Order: sequence, then C-alpha cells, then structure tokens
Amino acid sequence: MHDLIAITPLGATRPRIDSHGPVTLTEVTDRALASVAARLGHEAQTSAAIAALIGTPAPGPACMGGATLTAFWMGPDQWMLSAPVETHEDLAKQVKAQAKGAASVTDQTGAWCRFDLSGDGLADVLERLTNANTRAFTGGEAQRAAVEHMGCFLLCHSPRHISVIGPRSSAGSLHHALLTAIRSAH
Repeated sequence: MHDLIAITPLGATRPRIDSHGPVTLTEVTDRALASVAARLGHEAQTSAAIAALIGTPAPGPACMGGATLTAFWMGPDQWMLSAPVETHEDLAKQVKAQAKGAASVTDQTGAWCRFDLSGDGLADVLERLTNANTRAFTGGEAQRAAVEHMGCFLLCHSPRHISVIGPRSSAGSLHHALLTAIRSAH
C-alpha cells in the first residue's frame, strides 16, 4: 500500500502564510474548482444551472457571485465555480449533474493555485504586478490579468480581500512575485 501525502502547490504539507506590514498572503488549498463552458445552443440553460448552484444569477463579464459555492466569469458563456473541498470534493460531478448535458464541465482543482491577499493597501501591492485597475475594485469583480507574465484571475471579495488564482505549475513564481510586491509596497 502506498503512503501518499498531499502537498500544497508550494510543496508543503500545510498552506503557507506570510505577513508583511498590513498585508497577509495566504496559500489557499481548501477549495474545489470546476470550469463550465456552455455548449452551443445551451447558453441559457447553462446560465440557469449555474444560478441554481450559486443562488444568484450567473456572473456577467468581469464579475463573480455566490456565497458558499461561487462562480466567476472567464469568458463568453464560460465560468469557473469554486466551493469548499470539505463539502464539494466532487464539485465537477455536481455541476455536471445540474447542467444536464448543456455544458462541458471539467475538474480544475489540481490545475490552479490560489493566494489570498488580505489587509490594507492591496491596490498598492497589485499595481506593481499587473495593469488591472485594482484601485477601482469595490467587491464582486473578477478580472483576468497577467501577473508577472502568468495568466491569472483576480477576484475581489472586498477591497481588503483579493484572491489571485494562477497556474499551479507556476505557484512558486507567483508566490515569490506577490511576496516581493508586498515587501516593496509596505
């Protein structure tokens, strides 16, 4: 029998937390992810399925929505859904059942890493890394952006809490860039 040990995107057994000045950077590992793309002719049905899952209308361009189960807009008729792994380990299967063949659904949990920035002055940090107008973020925004040449998503829960989702294969580089920008800003 194999004794497998789960590791975080940064290669540890527990998520990493770094603080500098008023900002805390947290590696988030307890979220399941599933991508959803509406099939041609089933856009309204897919949007309705997402709304039923998250409890609010499916997010439009540059937006996110939901509470426990959330979704953010990735492109025309495409969304990423997120939920706690503890209660939604099989998120993709749940979404696929709700979509009833109207959408292509793919488990994305192992493909992405997420870092949460919390505290004051997050726009000061992010303006060093991306051209996204994070100063205008008030909460509910979801924007695709390049962060240090990596394709990422910026999710604004509030001006004091922004998530950066990037490719898991670049987790070390993304973490380093975020931490360097935090130290530079504060």
